[in-house]
Amino acid sequence: MTSLASHRSSLWFLAITLLSFLAASTAPTPLYHLYQDHLHFSAAVLTLIFGVYALSLLAALLTVGSLSDHLGRKPVIFTAVVLNALAMLLFIYADSVGWLIGARVLQGFATGMATAVLSATLLDTDRQQGPLINSVAPLLGMALGSMGCGLLVEFAPAPLQLTYWLLLVLFVLQGIYVWRLPESVSPQAGAWASLRPTLHVPVQARSTLWRVLPLNTATWALGGFYASLAPSLVRTATGSTSNLIGGATVAALTVTGALMIFTLRNRPASRALQLGASLLPAGIVLMLLGVHSASLSLFFFGTLVAGCGFGSGFLGAVRSLVPLALPHERAGLMSAFYVLSYLAFCLPALLAGHFTHSLGLLATTDVYGAVLIVLAVGALLMSFRPQAVKTCNAP
Repeated sequence: MTSLASHRSSLWFLAITLLSFLAASTAPTPLYHLYQDHLHFSAAVLTLIFGVYALSLLAALLTVGSLSDHLGRKPVIFTAVVLNALAMLLFIYADSVGWLIGARVLQGFATGMATAVLSATLLDTDRQQGPLINSVAPLLGMALGSMGCGLLVEFAPAPLQLTYWLLLVLFVLQGIYVWRLPESVSPQAGAWASLRPTLHVPVQARSTLWRVLPLNTATWALGGFYASLAPSLVRTATGSTSNLIGGATVAALTVTGALMIFTLRNRPASRALQLGASLLPAGIVLMLLGVHSASLSLFFFGTLVAGCGFGSGFLGAVRSLVPLALPHERAGLMSAFYVLSYLAFCLPALLAGHFTHSLGLLATTDVYGAVLIVLAVGALLMSFRPQAVKTCNAP
């Protein structure tokens, strides 16, 4: 009984910690307009502040992603928690764009380190529940972070600091508790060598990776747009001044994505891919119609539909790829997959932020949405090819 209780407490701690890191990652989203008003920077600078987070996270995945295999899980989890706590302090005292960029760089690296080690530790702890938690917790965390911060900004004092103080306290408690976890791996040599960036896609998985790449790129690029420019877009299109808008846009996208992952968890990968490729463009069209008609309700309805496409497309891509790799190839394959995903998450949003200066936010959004629709529809047409259905119909 004691062993079962310890197992459950470990699983809960790991799930909450993973959720906390992703909640912290989207906490700045409802604050961007306040930072813009306070520090007087452009949409291009806003997307830069957003983008350096994803690039720093990528650097962590490429370098320290497998460090816990050599040093043990607990020291690496503790280090990631400490780094994120320091990032919260930088946010609390940020009084310039440079401080915000520094906070996001540190936060991105900490989150990349935590994502790798917590995902591995969850699989060590529970092979059945671990994969589901790894899929759902990040999306729920992103929703809680954005919506929770939006509520605090709207109804609580010190809008630019309070959220980070609360997260700082949470990370301090997690840093203390982590040493109560049982260690699931034995330390071994090769820690320095593991820091060398490496990516490997098994030969048998390459064609499937190319087939799922257009839809996966569209889903992550949409997520990057929502985490950076969508709150500003809603304010520009509808004139809304509510501080809840920024958090609600991200929450609407990610919560529906998490629900779709849970709903489709036992369905064939090909079915999830086709649903994602159908729902994502439909949602984007509705979102764009909401923007041009200044309809907040239509915008959010489109976001919910796109969120369903986001979750099912992501699930379908992962479940199409994972069975194609041998056990010793999975880490390299998933590292490559997440590198491509996070590049899609940040680079298109950075490019969009650059073009808002010359085209305007609304026109940039139209072009951005059109490109994502083309990618998703192309993926949908490709999914009906016999070879694609056969390859992607993994259990």
